Amino acid sequence: MDPSLRRRSTDLPRPRALVTGAAGFLASHLSERLIADGWDVVGFDSMLTGRMENIAGLLSRPEFTFERHDVTNYLHVTGPLDAVLHFASPASPQDYLEHPIKTMKVGSLGTHNALGLALAKQARFLLASTSEVYGDPLVHPQPESYWGNVNPIGPRGVYDEAKRFAEALTLAYHRAHGLDVRIVRIFNTYGPRLRPADGRVVSNFLVQAMEGKPLTIYGKGQQTRSFCYVDDLVRGILGLLQSDHIGPMNIGNPNEFTILELAQAVLDVTGSSSEIAFEPLPVDDPTQRQPDISLARSVLGWEPEVQLREGLTRTYEWYRKERGQ
Repeated sequence: MDPSLRRRSTDLPRPRALVTGAAGFLASHLSERLIADGWDVVGFDSMLTGRMENIAGLLSRPEFTFERHDVTNYLHVTGPLDAVLHFASPASPQDYLEHPIKTMKVGSLGTHNALGLALAKQARFLLASTSEVYGDPLVHPQPESYWGNVNPIGPRGVYDEAKRFAEALTLAYHRAHGLDVRIVRIFNTYGPRLRPADGRVVSNFLVQAMEGKPLTIYGKGQQTRSFCYVDDLVRGILGLLQSDHIGPMNIGNPNEFTILELAQAVLDVTGSSSEIAFEPLPVDDPTQRQPDISLARSVLGWEPEVQLREGLTRTYEWYRKERGQ
């Protein structure tokens, strides 16, 4: 990324960004990439689901400063900012079902506070939204024009509706205050630093396979997902940040796999002899999820490069190192 692109006129030698949720899986990778591309990064995280291990390599760097802070409280950053990237939120079903009210507060109050800071600093604002805004989709694959099929009062609604509200609030700030905004809808992402067994299917399967436990499949395993490796996703997000497109924009891998196919790929990559165990399907679990990335291709020239087995191998090797294997 060109570090001078969309740069505010400041006395700072490098552009400067605030990343909320910086100790999380995705935002920690994003923070690293921003610094590599010539930015200074201020990271905020409440540590509800973040891990200090994720940013251990950044803490000693002068380009990175970190503050343990809950974005549902007032946000203050001394000095100028060129961008505010709002990634704070529980993101796995296990986490947002355990913390439903905090999930809704970070999507509403947290987004409001982050938008207010961006407005005060005249910084570009990027919202990390999600494919969950499409719910259990009736249109396949899902284009950005699709309004979704979400159960607002189901258990998953706390995350789905928090993100839908965050999108609406972001565009309200754009229309009412002229704030420069971007919205990215993120599809299933995996890679190093994905918290082991955090409730997301890739981490669950890898840990179960490594421990010789049965791989837990919900339903018959015919539901589909599209898995994007984290490096590809970060590249797409930063492409959107530096583009002139407001969004929303889908960033994800359009290659669709059944959960059974994913389980077999994990068994192949790990060499595990684990069996497969079938459990009842959770409430409102989507039957299909696949991004239409035509917009990202045409506007950004972006598409994913890392194929599933290569990405699973990289993630598996990271888990092995984490466990000293």
